[in-house]
Amino acid sequence: MIKISRGSFVTIKDIAEKAGVSVNTVSRALNDKPDINPQTKEKIEQIAQELGYVRNIYATMLKSNVTHTIGVIMPDSSNPFFSEVFKGIDKAARENNYQIIIMNSEGLYENEEKFLKTLLERRVDGILLFPMQKSYEDIQELIKEHFPIVLVGREIDGWNVDEIFSDEVKGGYLATQYLIEKGCKKIKIITDQLYNSASYGRLQGYKKALKEKGLTFSEDDIKICEGIHEGYHVKAGYDKTVEMIRKKEEFDGIFCYNDLIAYGAIKALKENNLKIPQDVSVVGYDDIAFSRLIEPELTTVKVKKFEMGYEAFQMLYKRIKSKKSDNSSTRKVLDIELIVRKS
Repeated sequence: MIKISRGSFVTIKDIAEKAGVSVNTVSRALNDKPDINPQTKEKIEQIAQELGYVRNIYATMLKSNVTHTIGVIMPDSSNPFFSEVFKGIDKAARENNYQIIIMNSEGLYENEEKFLKTLLERRVDGILLFPMQKSYEDIQELIKEHFPIVLVGREIDGWNVDEIFSDEVKGGYLATQYLIEKGCKKIKIITDQLYNSASYGRLQGYKKALKEKGLTFSEDDIKICEGIHEGYHVKAGYDKTVEMIRKKEEFDGIFCYNDLIAYGAIKALKENNLKIPQDVSVVGYDDIAFSRLIEPELTTVKVKKFEMGYEAFQMLYKRIKSKKSDNSSTRKVLDIELIVRKS
């Protein structure tokens, strides 16, 4: 877990006093100089970790405590969805003379935790984060210290933190409702692991639409993919669809967590001589650019990606500028839209 102290960062003098050694000894230990007793070095490093010490890379900027730099941690830079969100962040940042340090966590908590610490070392003024569930403890620490942070594309109910996200329940509902209106009776969902509000919300919308129409579903209809944040979205959609076909599962509609998964599902259906949408209808999510170009053109849920990024930066910038340690928070929910095409 990371520790910070915004405005009064832990110094090597603090570490020296607690360790009972000189400032020079602490400096040499933390900079891996060879002439330090190993036991002393280990003691100093342990104290530094306990105090939440982070190295000051931009010492000259620390005087004003402003670097005009923000950090952005995304789970998957290979996904065009996040590229579009970043375009919005970048435009807003440039308009306000801010620079960006962007990091790709690959959906792994250990990367996210490491990157959070790195960004704090760089003395960024604030952070935009697409959070993993396991990172909630770190987020709590940032909130407690009133460090400017905005959660993007995810929500955490009941938390005093700025966040911006889409109406995921509505998105899942509209996608499933469309499939039902197309005459689908047995609808599968291929989704991400249910550790974030996006996947959970879309699943809730899926269930709500089915229940309203009196259609049954079982846990076996919910296909959860592993490792899709590592760039394997298309393969995940392909593999899950092939698996359903081989098991001779009954289905005439597929709702996919994102467009990339839908591309994989469509490829699998075509290879098995199933016509889209005559035999199986497919709906994606995000409306990335390529969805207009595949065959058949993909019906999908449009997310306001650029707006999400642009507004996220504005929220963070306002938090940075306010310099207030209050307990208020801003929560923005972006509407979504079903884009009907040919799948």
